[in-house]
Amino acid sequence: MIEKLEEIKHRFEEVSQLIVQPDAMADMKKYSQLNKEYKDLEKIVKVYDEYANATSNLKNAKQVLGEEKDPEFREMAKAEIDELEPQIEKFEEELKVLLIPKDPNDSKNVILEIRAGTGGDEASIFAGDLFRMYKAFADSQKWSFSVLNFNEGTAGGYKEIVASVEGEDVYAKLKFESGAHRVQRVPTTESQGRVHTSAATVAVLPEAEEVDVELNMGDIRKDTFRASGAGGQHINKTESAVRLTHAPSGLVVECQDGRSQHANYDKALKVLRSRLYEMELKKHNDAISSQRKSMVGSGDRSDKIRTYNYPQGRVTDHRIGFSVFNLPNVMNGDIGEFIEQLRIAENAELMKEGEE
Repeated sequence: MIEKLEEIKHRFEEVSQLIVQPDAMADMKKYSQLNKEYKDLEKIVKVYDEYANATSNLKNAKQVLGEEKDPEFREMAKAEIDELEPQIEKFEEELKVLLIPKDPNDSKNVILEIRAGTGGDEASIFAGDLFRMYKAFADSQKWSFSVLNFNEGTAGGYKEIVASVEGEDVYAKLKFESGAHRVQRVPTTESQGRVHTSAATVAVLPEAEEVDVELNMGDIRKDTFRASGAGGQHINKTESAVRLTHAPSGLVVECQDGRSQHANYDKALKVLRSRLYEMELKKHNDAISSQRKSMVGSGDRSDKIRTYNYPQGRVTDHRIGFSVFNLPNVMNGDIGEFIEQLRIAENAELMKEGEE
């Protein structure tokens, strides 16, 4: 581990020099990449420096204890050893987690897709509740959140809603949300007061950049149509909404949020690129999961991941058997505890793999 940490420290010092060079500062893309690498390495180097300092002090304290005859000095050395040993243990655990290879998509923005599943009107209403939950969570993280396309349910909520979420480490925090979400409650449409089970699926797609997916524009058919929903006269009178059909994959993407056809075209292209990237990512993940089955799931939208039980006020994540009894808070965007527990579970898996 020390050898690996020394390599990281050397690279950190190298990046520190490169980032201030005129050619790096003149190239925005290069500067942005170096700046991100600097920040990622800095977290590790900071803990490593504290660890190295503590181990050096421990070595000195043990030397004093072995050589010193004065009882007062020996007592001071013992006290220092007792203080340093748990600190070093803590730093070692921290460094093990920091050395886990990062998901290259963690820093990406995401395309968030929520679709009503089984349960008719109630499923659409629940999809709307999930949408508001993620919007509230995004607001708490100071992320930018914009709707790209939606199809409203007949009794409220959405049959489907697609949004773009932009900010720091968005995919890292939302990637565990992909899958089937189940709700158990008495629907407003139910006159007998019986508890029903409905579902909605969530897909979190890392936003693909042009370098991630090569698109042949000749494979894409573009259609325009009138946008529906809020937006005033302009949005309804012009054919500003865009539908893109990708012939090789059969994927169809619609976008109607922007005020102009050009804006909708750009956004639809972004969604299409992200869906194609997700397809490739899924192939890659399936190849890995054929060798092992992750506790936190594959991110497949068919996996049942969470149940929201209204009569009991309970939310349960089935992947890690973790429950909370503050359902109203969760529906208001307080999902940080689930994200943290899933991150810990994934890190534990990755650390175990590294030891095998």
